[in-house]
Amino acid sequence: MEPEPGLDGTPVLTLLQAYLASTPLPDSGRLPPERELAEALGVSRAELRKALATLEAEGQLWRHVGKGTFLGARPLAAIGDVAQLARQAGADDMLRARLVLEPQLAALAARHATPAQVEAMRAAMEASRRPGLSWRGYEGQDARLHREIAAAAGNPLLLHLFDQLAAIRRVLTWNRPRPQPEGPPPGHPSFAEHEGIVAAIAGGEAAAAQARMHDHIAAVHRIIAAG
Repeated sequence: MEPEPGLDGTPVLTLLQAYLASTPLPDSGRLPPERELAEALGVSRAELRKALATLEAEGQLWRHVGKGTFLGARPLAAIGDVAQLARQAGADDMLRARLVLEPQLAALAARHATPAQVEAMRAAMEASRRPGLSWRGYEGQDARLHREIAAAAGNPLLLHLFDQLAAIRRVLTWNRPRPQPEGPPPGHPSFAEHEGIVAAIAGGEAAAAQARMHDHIAAVHRIIAAG
């Protein structure tokens, strides 16, 4: 099914992705109300809802009746607390917290992941390589992959901690300059790093999954610090 075009013939999904890639949002990641967003894009609310549903299905945003639409893979619990913690934390704090939590989650995922969960990880990796994906779109799929790994660890308490940390990370990195508007190049190092992590998880190699996740997070933060 071809995507519906906006008033100027541009597909509504493309208009929405361009808007999200170029428009600063509040720390909470909340999008404008549907009526306001539809007017900004020059489309009907029905067309907008279809595009929002597509991005929600890809894990790039979530919606809550009565609260609104938010960028990200999961609802942000205690948004005020997240914003306060983000103001208190720095890049070094985030790196140390991720290195404590996420390698352990990867090791647990190697022990407990089901075939369906591994397939969900691979689907997120494939989506992150989609041609024409913006940096924001790539980051949404990257977040989706890391959460699939956290969920596969099989520990709801650790998953809750991961969600809180991921929410704070989104706030800290939201306004960070991206190296290019069109998204990562085909040789972006995170692609191969993600492949190695998921391969170790799929193979039940807990130590390798832990080490590869540690190295991946450290490498990502080095790139951020250098940029």
